[in-house]
Amino acid sequence: MVTPLLLAAVVGYLLGSLPFGYLVARAKGVNIFEVGSKNPGATNVRRVLGNGPGYLVVVLDVLKGALATFAPWGYRLLVKDGPHAPALDATDYGYLAIAGMVGAVLGHSFSCFTGFRGGKGVATGAGGFTVLFPLGAGIALVVFATTLAISRYVSLASMLAATSLPFAAFVFTRSLVLTGVSAAVAVFVIVRHRTNITRLLAGTETKIGQKPAASKS
Repeated sequence: MVTPLLLAAVVGYLLGSLPFGYLVARAKGVNIFEVGSKNPGATNVRRVLGNGPGYLVVVLDVLKGALATFAPWGYRLLVKDGPHAPALDATDYGYLAIAGMVGAVLGHSFSCFTGFRGGKGVATGAGGFTVLFPLGAGIALVVFATTLAISRYVSLASMLAATSLPFAAFVFTRSLVLTGVSAAVAVFVIVRHRTNITRLLAGTETKIGQKPAASKS
């Protein structure tokens, strides 16, 4: 089981490492690491280049997280009972899916294609949880949308949405594994937003619709 887990994590990492934010911005003649908040995530792409490129990056980042998570189940469907089918049960494939999702979030945040720089893992994680735990992803989406509508802070909405996942996992699944992984991803997302937290506390965080100051990161 160790080898399949490592393989799922590596495949997930490589998929997550695809730097769509950087590539979309570069196609527009912009180095996203040098403008706005200097973050290759969808939020910065949208602020710098507009809604079209920003939403494109959101979709692509969500899809790579979903694909990385679904890949083990997809492989299972392909091989079925053939000669190359591994001796794994449904629970094992669930663990492989989790490994793929975690790998994708890490790949997005520390992409091997951009010098281990990357985004904060929100959209990629959302794609993964949409496959892994659709109800939790739906609850997180409601939390995100509600928080964004009230506060207009994407960073705050992202952190609260991520924080809602382990609670949803515990209440609706009672799975310690899923709850633990959800909690770990939530902590990771919050840590990745540490500079945003500092600005939120200082009252200098950029709201949606505003242009970020050039010195922000």
